[in-house]
Amino acid sequence: MPIGPGMGLNSDSNRSAAADPALQGICPLCRGGNYRALFASTDRLYCTTDRVFQIVECSRCGLMRLSPRPNPEELKSYYPADYWFAPKAEAVGRLEDFYRRLVVRDHVKFVHRALTSSRESGLILDVGCGGGLFLRMLRELGYAAVGLDSSLGAAGVAWKNNGAPAVCASLVPSPFMPNTFAAITMFHVLEHLYDPQSYLEEARTLLRPNGRLIVQVPNAACWQFVLLRDGWSGLDVPRHLLDFRVRDLEALLGQAGFEILERKHFSLRDNPAGFATSLAPRLDPMARRIRGVRESQSTTLFKSILYFCLVVASLPFAVLEAACHAGSTIMVEARKKH
Repeated sequence: MPIGPGMGLNSDSNRSAAADPALQGICPLCRGGNYRALFASTDRLYCTTDRVFQIVECSRCGLMRLSPRPNPEELKSYYPADYWFAPKAEAVGRLEDFYRRLVVRDHVKFVHRALTSSRESGLILDVGCGGGLFLRMLRELGYAAVGLDSSLGAAGVAWKNNGAPAVCASLVPSPFMPNTFAAITMFHVLEHLYDPQSYLEEARTLLRPNGRLIVQVPNAACWQFVLLRDGWSGLDVPRHLLDFRVRDLEALLGQAGFEILERKHFSLRDNPAGFATSLAPRLDPMARRIRGVRESQSTTLFKSILYFCLVVASLPFAVLEAACHAGSTIMVEARKKH
């Protein structure tokens, strides 16, 4: 659930991001200055640019990142206006909505278990809430949940389509009071940020004493990346500024004052679909919509069914790699270190 165009950067944070060491070739995890180039790639999915970027690896800690880092204004141009999901009323849109509700249950169950074990009460904050479907499903279970997204359009859809309160803002600086939330979720947010540690530190401030932080990112140590390299959709060049392995995420959370309680290597929403998109990016329904591909409703339905069949065919491989702790995403539950 990406945080959206501009990544919540206002004019002040634009300047601070431009001056951030991460933009100057310094590793945001270990602050090392040396790296080695792995390969070159461009925007395979949405085709927002034909500019070629390199994926490089820190020589000290191994964190992978995009090089050169686009400046904040340039980065905005790589996020289409409708980067978040909002189903249309037509048949294909209804099918997509049904499918997404089915697979997002995986995320809802993970958060529900975390809250049950924490016995903490209070609001849930979903950072990068997009169109708000996840919020809606949480609220249907009786949770008080609010979203945050840098896209005004996404926040509007969350309110209008899913009845979920959402704030258009960045988490840094936070529009919320400290010690407010029982849980904070960040699904596919950290990889988009110049300075992910600042978001994690802010989350620590906002969480209640026994609150839970749930984070999900693509896993660059997965089998899909080993097989496909620059063809792996989890890189999402040039929108993903960072590419985490499990050890990178664990180190980042530790630096921000969190300890990990649970790890999950499989996501029904993301792992099979990510593999399908890697194999056939031109069939991805969201990518086709964003690229403005002209096609009849019957063609759209046919391609969407074909893509769904590819997702189903990818499921056994996605389950196997996750069972071997090499799934294409990693989701963790963390709490403050005591």
